[in-house]
Amino acid sequence: MSALALEFTRPPSPLLVEPLVRHALEEDLGRAGDITSDLTIPADAKTVARFVARKPGTIAGLIAAEAAFQLVDADVTVEVALPDGSKAPAGAILATVSGRARAILSAERVALNFLGHLSGVATATAALVAAVHGTGARIACTRKTVPGLRSLQKYAVRCGGGFNHRFGLDDAVLIKDNHIAAAGGIKAALERVRAGLGHMARIEIEVDTLAQLEECLALSADTILLDNMTVEDLSHAVAMTKGRAVLEASGNVTLQTVRAIAETGVNYISSGAITHSAANLDIGLDLV
Repeated sequence: MSALALEFTRPPSPLLVEPLVRHALEEDLGRAGDITSDLTIPADAKTVARFVARKPGTIAGLIAAEAAFQLVDADVTVEVALPDGSKAPAGAILATVSGRARAILSAERVALNFLGHLSGVATATAALVAAVHGTGARIACTRKTVPGLRSLQKYAVRCGGGFNHRFGLDDAVLIKDNHIAAAGGIKAALERVRAGLGHMARIEIEVDTLAQLEECLALSADTILLDNMTVEDLSHAVAMTKGRAVLEASGNVTLQTVRAIAETGVNYISSGAITHSAANLDIGLDLV
């Protein structure tokens, strides 16, 4: 993996990752800990295990898996063979885990839950990215994330070659249909935002008709989200815009439709499914 790719997939801060993993371990270990491992395995027994991809996919979440082992036992070591962002064929060894057997088995399920889910997100993202290759369109995620896992899911999207939309309600403005209705129209909503927003934040506005797009263009909107438009209308929207605003297409984005959407010339295509509906990538932890 290139230095640029590694920079692009830079993981969230441990300050964000560790509490999520700690909470998952607390949920699993409960009040008494792993009674099965404690009763069946001698306290001083050590072992080596390997994360193995059962199916091909794009890897994400080894940072969370490693945190799980470290939180249970700081002496457990994880040697990564294929880092997050790597394409793994079926049967590939992703990492080797060494240390006390009790600790490894106690953290196993939490580590696999994070690794399988986040690799699923990365794999789903990578499939869309591959489908639009050569068009110039970028695949982006949304705020449709599993509660509590947003920072990790957005990291997984980056591992899959996608781009992040806003992280929350506080880092960018997205004026949606309900905001427009409550504010009294597109012009009123934009004017109020511009009057109060700092110069460092971006403004995006959602439209679902070409007439609304025309109004936004007349008001010099920065970025316009084209919601649930047909491919024909998306093509018209690109022609109308003539590069005056960044265009994002959203709605009805699937592996079967994404190429046609990209070929209209939109700049971004956002998908909620890559985070809220990604299939878990089958990964196992096998003792050597």
